[in-house]
Amino acid sequence: MFQDANQPAAQPGAVPPAGSDPAMVTGVGGNDKAQALQQMGFDHLIHNFDAVGMIVFVVLVIMSVLSWYYIVANFLRNTMIRARMEKVIRTFWETPSAQEAIRVMEEQPKGEPFSKIALDCASAAAHHQRHEGSRLVEALNRSEFIDRALRQAVARESMRLEGGLTVLATVGSSAPFVGLLGTVWGIYHALIRIGQGGNASMEAVAGPVGEALIMTAIGLGVAIPAVLAYNFFVRQNRVTYARFDEFAHDLHDFFATGSRIEAGAIAPRAAAPAAPAARK
Repeated sequence: MFQDANQPAAQPGAVPPAGSDPAMVTGVGGNDKAQALQQMGFDHLIHNFDAVGMIVFVVLVIMSVLSWYYIVANFLRNTMIRARMEKVIRTFWETPSAQEAIRVMEEQPKGEPFSKIALDCASAAAHHQRHEGSRLVEALNRSEFIDRALRQAVARESMRLEGGLTVLATVGSSAPFVGLLGTVWGIYHALIRIGQGGNASMEAVAGPVGEALIMTAIGLGVAIPAVLAYNFFVRQNRVTYARFDEFAHDLHDFFATGSRIEAGAIAPRAAAPAAPAARK
């Protein structure tokens, strides 16, 4: 019940008397809990890194920076391409003559892929036309020569769209394991310190082990945006590839035969293309 005034106060670390309330007794256990809470957190983890822990953390930071760079770069590039895609294609087919269409394609922004495909196709057609009667014409007819140029142009622009996807896939698949490596290493050293201290209480174990799990959380935080972005860009690129193939097919019909086959009908159009200026 009530403590007698003449009874000495409980000393820190002393065994509480029978019948006393543990919550009323303060000792080493309370101090251990306070220290465990103080030694559990990201700030404490950063200031107590060893060489391996620091390397793992730096690798995760580099992975995060690279993945976010390619996420932003690919998002801006895909947004630009998709915003101009239909306009460029429509402008090419609505221009009255092939020469004027080529000039309009040359005025498009430097990174626009559909205008580059059209210019490569027109350049191949003009090159084949200039060398009529030569061995080039004998080896490849006009349709084959244009088809080869279109395949190369589509492959080149498709490769440019895939820039950074390998990095995103690598980060998404490996970052969790890099974080797990940091966690395992942190738990290993935490258990060594606990063993050296001789205190295996829950307060002594929970802080260091819980702190080591932060590395796994960092690895997941790096990997999840990379995986989501990779899947998003792969889907967007698949749609763009389909438009590349569709536009290249129409260009082949137009520059090889002088007419574009559209919706089962042949749409005649003047198609004596002049060689476009070299575009870098």
